[in-house]
Amino acid sequence: MKSPLFLTVALLTITLQGKSPAANPPLRAGAAAVDITPREFPLNMPGGFSANLATSAHDPLNARALVLESGTMQVAMVVVDTLGAGPEVLDEAKAIASERTGIPISKMLVCSTHSHTAPSHPKEGPAAAVAYRKVFVEGLAESIIRAHAALQPASLGAASHALPDEVFNRRWYLKEGKMPLNPFGKRDAVKMNPGTGPDVLERPAGPTDPDIDVLSLQDSKRKPLALFANYALHYVGGSPRAQLSADYFGEFARVFPSRVGAGENFVAMMSNGASGNINNIPFNVVRPPREPFEQIRIVAQKAADTAWLALRKIDAHRSDIRVGMVQREVVLKYRRPTEEQVAEARAIVAVKEKADIEKLPNLAQNYARSTIAAAERPQDTLSVQLQAIRLGDVAVCGVPFETFVEMGLDLKKRSPFPKTIVIGLANGRHGYLPTFEQHQLGGYETWLGTNVVEEQASVILTQNLLEMMEELKASE
Repeated sequence: MKSPLFLTVALLTITLQGKSPAANPPLRAGAAAVDITPREFPLNMPGGFSANLATSAHDPLNARALVLESGTMQVAMVVVDTLGAGPEVLDEAKAIASERTGIPISKMLVCSTHSHTAPSHPKEGPAAAVAYRKVFVEGLAESIIRAHAALQPASLGAASHALPDEVFNRRWYLKEGKMPLNPFGKRDAVKMNPGTGPDVLERPAGPTDPDIDVLSLQDSKRKPLALFANYALHYVGGSPRAQLSADYFGEFARVFPSRVGAGENFVAMMSNGASGNINNIPFNVVRPPREPFEQIRIVAQKAADTAWLALRKIDAHRSDIRVGMVQREVVLKYRRPTEEQVAEARAIVAVKEKADIEKLPNLAQNYARSTIAAAERPQDTLSVQLQAIRLGDVAVCGVPFETFVEMGLDLKKRSPFPKTIVIGLANGRHGYLPTFEQHQLGGYETWLGTNVVEEQASVILTQNLLEMMEELKASE
């Protein structure tokens, strides 16, 4: 006869086992890269205020996709080599991929690398540009389709390692009397890309985020399957003149597989983090001259080394992680100029004589036209798409702006997850997103035309993303 104590312990054990949560469905993952290099030239590279035509490609442009599946939940994360694709063209590609794979459009995150040497993809215009739109849309969709077709049992690990010596805050306070007029004839408190020299520079106006975050995928044999990396660094630049380039994002993807001895089906990708005010120019030192593409190679190789060091920190890859994703539409107010600002802008645009134009502040007529356009915009609000993804103990936030580093650091600090990755230019490109505090300092990224939404936008979007991550966390 069993003792009462034995029966009590046995009953307790059965009860606890009955209450234990069900195990998460095993993870499956697939990855693919599709070449989206243009076939026809010339093409405009729109990363500037003047025409910049490419007549060939220095290195290939790609759409790199990662599809993750756990049970009925499927999520696609794509990095595409382009300056900044808008929602319209991205939704066109997502719709094709959704129809072929069954992945809902709302479960697809597509982010642009922000290479300034990548072409645009208009519906109308020069024949080569219109032809490229078809290449871009079909290639982007195909990357998701192929990644989905490659789904296989997998496990995931995540880690970070710092690479502080290639990120620099590009907004600076200057010495007394050194601040030039901005395009509106006023003086900002800080200047973007101020040049170098101790007689000019005072101090940077903000921090940097030195970490390279990585998501590592292995197959069922513990062999490398894919790597998704994120670094809060703008494009590097310095590629050969009149040639398209994927910048350091593409070079990282080419170099990294050698770090882990991966096979030909391995896919590495580097996404653009919260880097709206971060670039690769060391303003307080003089860097030796570089040949074309050299600095891109240097940064890509150091980033690949850093990602490898991050991988070494991963104790174990897990296949029993919870996968989830939420998407939210957030309505922001457009910025509107005052009547006085519009009157001043119209007067500047009216200047026609070359000698008189040369007396105006730099880019005065460009921003005067932007001011007038903002006043004449028929819409009062802009609806933007935010996304948050859960991959076990990791959260991924997608923001459709050139997001300031302060917002990225804030999200990482306040996130309910142990590790959070913030991706900029995700699912759209709506200009720069300075924090409210940086708006008060002025500077290029805050000017009306460069920034188009209300000054509180970063606060609004941060709060929404925190709520979305809490929602994912509560799904445990």
